[in-house]
Amino acid sequence: MKITKKNLDAAVQENIISSEQAEKLFLFLKDNPSSGPRFDFTHVLYYLGGLIAINAMTLFMTLGWEMFGGWGILAMSLAYAVLALKLTHTFQQKGYPVPAGICATFVVALTPLAIYGLQQGLGIWPDDTAYREYHRLIKWHWLYMELGTLAVGVIVAWKYKYPFLIMPIAVTLWYMSMDIAAMLAAGSPDFELRAIVSMYFGLAFVCLAFWVDIRARNTADYAFWLYIFGVMTFWGGMTLQYSDSELAKFFYFCINIFMLGIGVALVRRVFVVFGAIGCCIYLGHLAYRVFEDSWLFPIMLTVLGFTIIYLGVLWQKNEPRITTKMHSVLPLPLRELLEARSR
Repeated sequence: MKITKKNLDAAVQENIISSEQAEKLFLFLKDNPSSGPRFDFTHVLYYLGGLIAINAMTLFMTLGWEMFGGWGILAMSLAYAVLALKLTHTFQQKGYPVPAGICATFVVALTPLAIYGLQQGLGIWPDDTAYREYHRLIKWHWLYMELGTLAVGVIVAWKYKYPFLIMPIAVTLWYMSMDIAAMLAAGSPDFELRAIVSMYFGLAFVCLAFWVDIRARNTADYAFWLYIFGVMTFWGGMTLQYSDSELAKFFYFCINIFMLGIGVALVRRVFVVFGAIGCCIYLGHLAYRVFEDSWLFPIMLTVLGFTIIYLGVLWQKNEPRITTKMHSVLPLPLRELLEARSR
C-alpha cells in the first residue's frame, strides 16, 4: 500500500488524524523509505545502470575479449567480481539495499565468463565457440558454466539475501533446461522440442515461485523473479505450440483466463499481462479465422466487454464480503500470503 501526501491530507479532512500527525507521519515515511524496488527516478537509475553493466558482461560481450586469452579473461572477471563485492558490502553498510543487490547480482552474472576463461586457459574448451554465443546457442558444454553459476548464485544469495539475486539463477536454470534437452536430443533440439521444454520448465518454475511465495510471505519478495521467468517461459512455450484443433485453441484461451484470475488473487501483474495478451491472441484468431465474414461477432464482443465491466461493478460492491468468505476456507499459509499481498 502506497501512502502519499494527498492521502494524508484527505485523512485530515475526514478528521481521522490531525494535521500535525499527518505532517509527522509524512516526514517519518519519507525518512524511512521501503527497501524494495519502486518505480521512481532513483530506482530507474539503479536498475538501468545495473542492467547495462550486467548485459555488458553477458548479452553484449564482444569478440574483442578473446584477445586476452583464457587466463586474461579469468583474471579480469575476478577483478570485476572483487570490485562488485566491495561495492555490495559498502552499499549494504550504508543502507542502500537495491544497489547492493544489483552489485551482488553482477558477481553472479560474471561467473560463466570466469569459468569460460578457466576452461580456455586449461585448454579443455571442446570447440571454437566464443563466450558471446553462450546466450544465443544451445550446446551441451555450457552445462559446466551453468552449474558453476548456480553454485555461486546460491552462495551469494545465501550471504546477502537480496531478491534480485534470484534473477540470474532463474535465467541459468532456463538455459540449463535447454542444454539438457540438447543432450537428450543428441544435438540441437528442434523448435517444437524447445517450446515443449520451455512450457513445462515454466510451469515447474511457477510452482516453485508459489512455494517460495508462501515460505517468504512475511519477509522480502523472493518469488518475484521466479514468477517473471516462470510465466514468461510457460506462456511463451504454450503460445508457440501449433494445433489445428479449435478445442485446443479454446483450451489455450481458458488457461489465459485462469492466469488472469491467479494474477489478481496473488497480486502478481505478470500473470495478468501475459493472460490478457493470450486472450487477445485467441480473440484475434476468432475474428480473422473462425468468424472472418460474420457481422455479429464484433457486436457480441462489445456486449461481452460491457458485461465484464458490469461484473466489475458488482465485484467492487461485494468484494469485502466475498473476499472474507473465500479466505475463510483457505489453508492458513495461503490465507496469510493473500493478506500480505493485499496490504
